[in-house]
Amino acid sequence: MVEEDDAVVEDEEEGGGGGDRARGDVIVWKQQRGHSRSNLLIQEVSERLISGDLQTKIQAARDIRKAVRDSASSSSSPSSSLKTRSRFAAAGVVQPLVLMLFSPNNEAREASLLALLNLAARNERNKIKIVADGAVPPLVELLKIHNGSLRELATAAILTLSTATSNKPTILASGAAPLLVQILGSGSVQGRVDAVTALHNLFNCKESATACLDAAAVPALINLLKECRKHSKFAEKASALLEILSKSDEGRMAIASSNGGILTLVETVEDGSLISMEHAVGALLTLCQSCRSKYRLLILNEGAIPGLLKLTVEGTPEAQERSRTLLDLLRESPQDKRLASSVLEKIVYDIATRVDGADKAPETAKKLLQDMVQRSIEIKTSRIVPKGASCTSEASSVGCSELEQHTSVSH
Repeated sequence: MVEEDDAVVEDEEEGGGGGDRARGDVIVWKQQRGHSRSNLLIQEVSERLISGDLQTKIQAARDIRKAVRDSASSSSSPSSSLKTRSRFAAAGVVQPLVLMLFSPNNEAREASLLALLNLAARNERNKIKIVADGAVPPLVELLKIHNGSLRELATAAILTLSTATSNKPTILASGAAPLLVQILGSGSVQGRVDAVTALHNLFNCKESATACLDAAAVPALINLLKECRKHSKFAEKASALLEILSKSDEGRMAIASSNGGILTLVETVEDGSLISMEHAVGALLTLCQSCRSKYRLLILNEGAIPGLLKLTVEGTPEAQERSRTLLDLLRESPQDKRLASSVLEKIVYDIATRVDGADKAPETAKKLLQDMVQRSIEIKTSRIVPKGASCTSEASSVGCSELEQHTSVSH
């Protein structure tokens, strides 16, 4: 039939303008025939899945996966895969696929997982329907088993389903999060990547305001952040989770006690993407604000100052504000020895050179130091109890002395 169709098109092409219309009619006819065949296939597979025995159901689930993948690879219609997913769901395949997740037969569970993953991909409505039809409880059970392949597929399914906003409360309430935390430390590489992304989806949203991320995730997240490229999307998700964890006492203690915990955050401030740097400095700031006497020296000892100074220039507006606040907290008290003027000038001058080049570095460095002094004046002024004009004079004199000390950057 394909050869005959091509012959018709070729004959019509020789006939001039009428051939264009005929060719268009043939293309439409082909498309209609293709849709008809697709609908018949979907109906036939759905019936086998719903009413067949176990082996028939397994094969039907595999056929669903294959049909979706084949439609996704079709170059003739980019929306074909979306329509195929929607048609399968409308034919009633989701519920029997979910029921297969409860089967003691691993072959059935794997076939069901792969079919559901393909139906859920890039289809919000199917994601919601899969959860509404009860997929989350059996998926949580699969996260507990020792079968690495099934556990990895279940993690991927939780990840995919967690991208739908309305699914997040159900998944959070299911007990999936602690199991995802376990996978961070013991799963395959792909499993750990999917677990981080799923946890990020679940906890980096307003729906998780009352949920608590287990501090047991900290050591694994620190290790993953050490190993990955600091500019990667994965690093952005890992650092975001660490910032969330820094907001609890247990999380802060875990970060400080983890091998290289604070150092890894400092390195992310220095080398991460804009988003990673913002999360990393947020975590460090939360630590220092929670107990300055406990965390200040720990952060300083890891060499945080250069990266923070750089961030006041190159970071996002939020990261710049956070780094300035943290720098203020890291400074010693007025009674103690402060950071040497020459050291500060050198650090700022190096940053200015990287930002604007050697020619403009002196001017840029001077402006940076002036901004730092101005911020110091504002903070000092806000802390002074009003006692008349003498207080304002005191704040101004402090600011002026600092300005004289730090703005004489050598050219």
